[in-house]
Amino acid sequence: MSNKLTPKERLSIERVHMPELAADVRSGNFEEVNQGLSPEQALSEARRCLQCKNRACVAGCPVGVSIPEFIDALASQDLPRAAQILRGDNALPAVCGRVCPQETQCEALCVRGVKGDAVAIGYLERYVADWAMRNPDQLLTAALPASTGKSVAVVGCGPAGLTAAGELARQGHRVTIFEALHDTGGVLRYGIPEFRLPKEIIDREVAVLAELGVTIECNVIIGKTLTIPQLREEFDAVFVANGAGLPTMLGIAGENLKGVYAANEYLTRVNLMEAGRRDDAATPIIKRSQVAIIGGGNTAMDCVRTARRLGASRAMIVYRRSETEMPARVEEIKHAKEEGVEFVMLTAPIAILGTPDGWVSGLECQRMELGPPDQSGRRKPQPIPGSEFVLPAEVVINAVGTNANPLLTASAPDLELNKWGNVVADENGQTSIPGVFAGGDIVRGGATVILAMGDGKRAAAAINDYLKAQ
Repeated sequence: MSNKLTPKERLSIERVHMPELAADVRSGNFEEVNQGLSPEQALSEARRCLQCKNRACVAGCPVGVSIPEFIDALASQDLPRAAQILRGDNALPAVCGRVCPQETQCEALCVRGVKGDAVAIGYLERYVADWAMRNPDQLLTAALPASTGKSVAVVGCGPAGLTAAGELARQGHRVTIFEALHDTGGVLRYGIPEFRLPKEIIDREVAVLAELGVTIECNVIIGKTLTIPQLREEFDAVFVANGAGLPTMLGIAGENLKGVYAANEYLTRVNLMEAGRRDDAATPIIKRSQVAIIGGGNTAMDCVRTARRLGASRAMIVYRRSETEMPARVEEIKHAKEEGVEFVMLTAPIAILGTPDGWVSGLECQRMELGPPDQSGRRKPQPIPGSEFVLPAEVVINAVGTNANPLLTASAPDLELNKWGNVVADENGQTSIPGVFAGGDIVRGGATVILAMGDGKRAAAAINDYLKAQ
């Protein structure tokens, strides 16, 4: 079907609303909140796209998805072509359609957003990717390239590693991913709850890579089981994408009390090990009625919404700035509020209080006010003298950030690091060791899934050039 509409006709179409599970239902389970667009909604939204010649939306996408092209194919009801375009640019489209912050990237540059609502690019990406998963027999498949005889080791099965692996496999290289955990997906699986990203989606995306010939070896810890120098001897190139899983400590009294978690530990126990979700789960989790999460990013939102689902009657976000400065996605904040999460803004923790037997009993806090902008451009919080108070809490979760784990880098003394312990790499991912590239959080520090994927895609292109030159 043709997608021939006048600009006036396109402008008259209103943006769709994503169907969601009711808040009172979803706050008690781990079912996916966003339910996906209907075919009629997807078609209507696709026809809102003005098919701009300057393609500003593409410039805003870290992996360079051909956004107008796949939306045009969808608007023309040519879903096989839409899926082919999308999959050709993005190794994990069903993931990105769910967790990518489109509102600050591609949709932020959409021309329609200047005087109204941007095209819901993320919703459409999810719709096409999910359709492709349900209809594999209708996909347009390209023949696998001939083998180049070259091999690449990828360290880490998260978004950067999976993206690089897919890109390199499509070039005919033999790719092996080494993953420290017992399952695939990295932060996609252990860090993002199923109510945002179902495990089934991760499994299906990984299966696509397996069809390309990518080998995945789990339970291999690089820096312990094997080292970077050993990989470099066995493979023609190495891509390091092991993330940044070491928690940033709060530096306040009481961090060692029972009931204090780092966000990564808390989410890993629940998401990967299913603690608290199944009666027969071998991994324990402390469930309490009053839970305080320190931080204002997406990880903090994941923790507080998880705590709510595990039975907390009072699940609280404690953040030292105002809601305007929160780095979390607007949609996640909205969902959290609907689910009964309490936001304690302009508040900084100064100590975690405990009982005589070592359990958390409260969070001592201080009220803050916003001063001039800091180096990040956000207004710097400043304490208000004499404003200390105690927030009742039985579990405290630290979600203020992560650092690079030194286990891998300690086994590669020639690998240059910055002052934070992150791997130093150029714009193409090349490190100080020839043939060793790096990307994602191990280079950036904590960042988004899509930025890690962008690193993986750029590094794969550079690795391909490097292997051709050998």
